[in-house]
Amino acid sequence: MAKPTTVDPEVPQGQRPQRAEPSVAATAAAGSVGWVDDRVPVSSIARKGLRKAFPDHWSFLLGEIALYTFIILLLTGVFLTIWFKPSMAEVEYEGSYALMRGIPMSEAFASTLSISFDVRGGLLIRQIHHWAAMLFVAAMTAHMLRVFFTGAFRKPRELNWLIGVGLLSIGLVEGFAGYSLPDDLLSGTGLRFVDGLVRSIPIIGTWAEFFVFGGEFPGELVIPRLYMVHILLVPGILLALVSAHMALLVYHKHTHFPGPGRKQTNVVGQALFPVYMAKAGGFFFIVFGVTILMGALMQINPVWLYGPYNPAQVTAGSQPDWYMGFVEGAIRIIPNWETHILSTTWSWNIFLPGVGLMGLLFTGLALYPFIEAWITGDKAEHHILDRPRNAPNRTALGVAGMTAYGLFWLSGGNDILATQFGLSLNAITVFMRVAVFVGPVIAFIVTKRICLSLQRRDRERVLHGSSSGILVRRPDGGYTEAHAPITQAEAFTLTQHTELPALEVSETTDQHGVKRTGKRTSRLRARLSRWYAHGRVPKPTAQEIADAGHHGEDEADHAVEPAAGTGELTSSGEPASTH
Repeated sequence: MAKPTTVDPEVPQGQRPQRAEPSVAATAAAGSVGWVDDRVPVSSIARKGLRKAFPDHWSFLLGEIALYTFIILLLTGVFLTIWFKPSMAEVEYEGSYALMRGIPMSEAFASTLSISFDVRGGLLIRQIHHWAAMLFVAAMTAHMLRVFFTGAFRKPRELNWLIGVGLLSIGLVEGFAGYSLPDDLLSGTGLRFVDGLVRSIPIIGTWAEFFVFGGEFPGELVIPRLYMVHILLVPGILLALVSAHMALLVYHKHTHFPGPGRKQTNVVGQALFPVYMAKAGGFFFIVFGVTILMGALMQINPVWLYGPYNPAQVTAGSQPDWYMGFVEGAIRIIPNWETHILSTTWSWNIFLPGVGLMGLLFTGLALYPFIEAWITGDKAEHHILDRPRNAPNRTALGVAGMTAYGLFWLSGGNDILATQFGLSLNAITVFMRVAVFVGPVIAFIVTKRICLSLQRRDRERVLHGSSSGILVRRPDGGYTEAHAPITQAEAFTLTQHTELPALEVSETTDQHGVKRTGKRTSRLRARLSRWYAHGRVPKPTAQEIADAGHHGEDEADHAVEPAAGTGELTSSGEPASTH
């Protein structure tokens, strides 16, 4: 129903403003929109979508960085595809780079040099593409760590967590495939490394190598195959997974951190349009701009310094891109462990730290939400995030995993560490063999103690308020520290988390000796549940908070009003000035 038009009776009829007639184009556009809306409820869908709330917290930007760098990769990848030649056919280089003229190389490497030196803006786009790939994997990793430490993987978001694990694992494949395309000496060394991983697979290793490389390494088909994987197969899978990830994000609503007004049934944040859309658009251009600056000012992958790939050569000090460093580190430090069964050799020193470690990492990540839910018996939906300190065992496990990853990653550069710091390569290797087992245990213990200490501090803050740092002398000569009460909003935030009780072993029979039906809690599950809840500092109850408030009022009654010469002291023990 149209709103009635208000007319001022004091204005003469001839001087009243006339309503402008809509243009023909506007009328046609409105008719087209109405025609579509009669058949597809576009307006209702758009209205609901544009009002979707997005919480405002810096950690949510990590996922946006991953999305934006993926878009940058698609844009720059289209540019590079125009000039790159995915062929291993040998040619003699006759391009602009004088130091390599007359050197035989593959067409892939020659086209890479041409993009770098002959195509206007080619080197800039190459470096933007490479930096965006590094940032893409880094942002996905940081985003998954945020999801893990805050418990955002819990019901109903387990499926979205699995999609995230798939995105991270496939992103590694995509990055390695693109890294190998130039066919330079450094990327060829990385391909040789992967060839060793493939051949280490028991029984089928040699067959798998011939299948991947089209014959014995390096063959003549691996670059064209990697090219199709890099520009078609994996990007298509990534696009599908990103779309599914975003669709589930919209369907499940966004998570938010504890705070006043935050519930399991709502989302507190800014609407998608216009505020969040403007902020997200601006942030995209910030990410794009920073990536351009990195591509313009920070050199990466200068393939002309390495030269074309030659299976008989290895680049001194060669290192893979950072996200594959942990695999190489594990292979470098493992002892020479091989077994011979009949006429076959089983190279455990390559298979276990290579294929086995990656399989263990991604399998563990995929199964963790279900393992934690099984241990805790938590079947409720969660839309409010955990503060990491309130899940000390989960946080400690995460830090322990990060520590193991970091030590493997450092082991991948043990030769660089030895040359740069003048240390023994063998000593570094032996140290890392021990540290990758001891370091995570120490990190777990220290992290859990820190989390429990922070829980105790939160409990004291809720019960007794914040420390003022001012010592007050009572009439009886004693001293007490004045505490300022915290706000109700802060107290709510510090006590909003849910504490799950430890599970107990279910009896197999009831009081009448009849066997119980249904799922029972085993001794192993109960033991793990008690371990998970062990040491947790209970949050204050309502009665404890009330008693603490009365106790604070009694202290305030006995306190002396601050005045000059009354003996009020600061935390340093000197008389405080009065105002």
